[in-house]
Amino acid sequence: MVPQFINRKIEIKFLEDIYNERSFNAVIIYGRRRVGKTELIKQFLKNKKAIYFLATDESMNENLKELKRLFAEIKGKDYLLRLDAGFSDLFRYLKDEIKDEKIVIAIDEFPYLLNLNKGILSTFQKIIDEELKDTQVTLLITGSSMGIMETDVLGYKSPLYGRDLNVWKVAPFQFKDIHAWFKILDKALEAYFIFGNIPYYLKFFDPEKPIDENIRQNMLTKGRNLYDEPLILLRQEFRESRVYTSILKYISLGYTSMGKLCSATGLDKSNISKYLSSLEETHIIKHIVPIGMKRNGIYDITDPFIRFWFRFVYPRRNDLELGNIDAVMNDINKDLTMYIGHIFENLCEELLRTKLFEEFENYNQIGRWWHKDKEIDIVALNEQTKEIMFVECKWQNSVNAERILVELKEKSKYVQWSDENRKEQFCIIAKSFKRKLDKKDCLCFDLKDIEKMMR
Repeated sequence: MVPQFINRKIEIKFLEDIYNERSFNAVIIYGRRRVGKTELIKQFLKNKKAIYFLATDESMNENLKELKRLFAEIKGKDYLLRLDAGFSDLFRYLKDEIKDEKIVIAIDEFPYLLNLNKGILSTFQKIIDEELKDTQVTLLITGSSMGIMETDVLGYKSPLYGRDLNVWKVAPFQFKDIHAWFKILDKALEAYFIFGNIPYYLKFFDPEKPIDENIRQNMLTKGRNLYDEPLILLRQEFRESRVYTSILKYISLGYTSMGKLCSATGLDKSNISKYLSSLEETHIIKHIVPIGMKRNGIYDITDPFIRFWFRFVYPRRNDLELGNIDAVMNDINKDLTMYIGHIFENLCEELLRTKLFEEFENYNQIGRWWHKDKEIDIVALNEQTKEIMFVECKWQNSVNAERILVELKEKSKYVQWSDENRKEQFCIIAKSFKRKLDKKDCLCFDLKDIEKMMR
């Protein structure tokens, strides 16, 4: 299993730099459910004088009682427990007690408070502007509900809009982070392909067990941690979770264009557009257009775990409820290699974007390309130098690079971009090759090369 906290050095440095300033600072930290925000905060709070308050969906009065208890505990002032005070007054009393003390106050899952009282944002505007401005408090406000955090808390209609806020969106892991913990590339790849890039999901992957056993134990067995996880995520984010569930199911099955999704779900274009926009805003899906174009877009699920779950687990829920795990696992195994091939393409694109391959450092646009029946896994562009790189990704062993190159060059003719003066380069990424090509215009990378670059 992956440890609870994976060393997020950049995030910790961001928080430490703010903490070391001799002034008040407010920090908004947000990110999707399970991405590791709470563990990040707890790691940051180590060896600091701090109050960690986890908001709940109980009444506002119960939340206030708990906050009073925490304030009284850290200052040793029991009178704070008996105060008949709201949030703003409570922070004013705390300010009088802490004076010039350096202290961190972390309010986790802030959206719970907002759901209980929409006026809480105005209250915290006052706390930030008046009660804490002359202190050395670092105030952390965090939340998992992406829609609430980005629209209600940070949006232009929010009372906090325009305030001097530090904002950090906690992102899923990059593959290099996953590799750093599993150490062995094959195991890191297995974990990524099925469990994705969210820390909470990854911690259930056991590198000592075969991949099918990991799937059976964590996703196919009723009652286990990941059996219902995507449904819980959707219920947390959306009121009409049933509609979002249906959309994600069909996207995972290949209904990726607007037209196909309308036909599959029975929703008209105007209706489905608002649901797709919400899924994009919460970063569960993304809209992709062929590189160099502005139209002909499709929708893709961004998280490999969510994608796998909707592709293989959700459609077989009835069988799994009856305990028919073997039958479901057998069907997964039939399609798993082909499925992983598509995820490998996405991974290769990430590795190119994060400059793992130095040969791609000069390219400033990277993405997929398709037109009618033609498709190229990755195309990289440099607008200034007119360089273009065509990339084919193969999740196969003993790949015939010569044949792939011929096919790739043929497809490249259909890509209309700076046709007269562009400089073409080709690249093939595979598990392994029969023989790598020794050609100036074609690069070949296999898993051994990727392993070396990861060190």
